[in-house]
Amino acid sequence: MSEVTILMVDDEIAIIKLMEIYVKNEGYTLLYAHSGHQALEIIRIHKVDLIILDIMMPQLDGIQTCMKIREENNTPIIMLSAKSQEIDKITGLSIGADDYVTKPFSPLELIARVKSQLRRYKHLNKRMVQDENEIRINELIINAASHRVTVVKDEIKLTPREFALLHTLAVNRGLVLSMDKICTAVWNEPFMQSKNTVTVHIRKLREKIEKDPQHPEYIRTVWGIGYKLE
Repeated sequence: MSEVTILMVDDEIAIIKLMEIYVKNEGYTLLYAHSGHQALEIIRIHKVDLIILDIMMPQLDGIQTCMKIREENNTPIIMLSAKSQEIDKITGLSIGADDYVTKPFSPLELIARVKSQLRRYKHLNKRMVQDENEIRINELIINAASHRVTVVKDEIKLTPREFALLHTLAVNRGLVLSMDKICTAVWNEPFMQSKNTVTVHIRKLREKIEKDPQHPEYIRTVWGIGYKLE
């Protein structure tokens, strides 16, 4: 299981110390900030899986911080507030928060909300499309406009044909593509003329994007049929 990092943003140190116990009991890592500005700096430097964000903070409050985060980040956000009015909840959710918890709260309830948001985000992230040109599959990012491919933020250099093959698999992710379909889509040639070429290109792609090409995480072989990108 990959490590989960939670960022808690609150100017009340006692609340952070309390939640740190519960977060660590779940096996998560807790980062914390006492202001919106601190939070934005942490998000810029660290990979954060979920943010617990208090609304009432000096200088940059939780609403402003949430709006700043949402300009370029879709990490789940749970808002905290001493205000319980319906309009405050609506405001928090309308500017990009995923959930809203009123203070005082039960730490166990907040942890349950955290788990729920992490499950939801993980499920959506499996097939998340950032925009019409960019496809994200776990740590693999394929941008059709720039022909740029990254794995864990490292840029992978592909030939135009390798990119075309990877992109064809990506737009059909989860589906098994026969050798015939791959040949037609990428080489515009019949299966028998390009069979060996497909095999060679698949091997080269795996060497470039897989941690262990012998046990691929992304490009899977479906014996007797073809390949699919998971």
